[in-house]
Amino acid sequence: MSPRPVERAAALLLALACAAGAAAKTGDRNQPMDIEAAQSVCGLGANATCTLTGNVVITQGSLRVNAPKAILQQSGNDPSRAQLSGGVALRQQLDDGTEVNATAANVDYDFKTEVVVFTGNVQLRQQRGTLSGERVVYNMKTGQVEGGGPGSGRVRMQILPRSAQAAPKAGG
Repeated sequence: MSPRPVERAAALLLALACAAGAAAKTGDRNQPMDIEAAQSVCGLGANATCTLTGNVVITQGSLRVNAPKAILQQSGNDPSRAQLSGGVALRQQLDDGTEVNATAANVDYDFKTEVVVFTGNVQLRQQRGTLSGERVVYNMKTGQVEGGGPGSGRVRMQILPRSAQAAPKAGG
């Protein structure tokens, strides 16, 4: 029996965790994926689209994705695109035990090209530093991250020295 369209398309969202620029917890891919939403409207067939709305929550292992809306598309029975919108938050533990957090107004993941595009007040945070801007593009095939955007779409980065990562915060 083949997976239901929602389950098949949602399996694609795990790849979003990689977009934060570090190795996601490898064991997460072997965990069940749970999806919750207030409403779903899903088509059947090889080229179906599934639209989830109302506090969409996707969890798989240490991965947690929250968004008001998710549109999951498939082409030829294979997941092809995931579009999350309305204020997306992503959190996942990495293999080294640290955590990565990402927020953006929208996230668009093209599974064919393996490119993830974060847009609108993008914030990527992990122990080693931060990256923010209006648009951040992550190519999962090459590992290349590109940031910027029109107008005031400047990119800001902060990279902490290794010694600062292990040092406890003052007053803490």
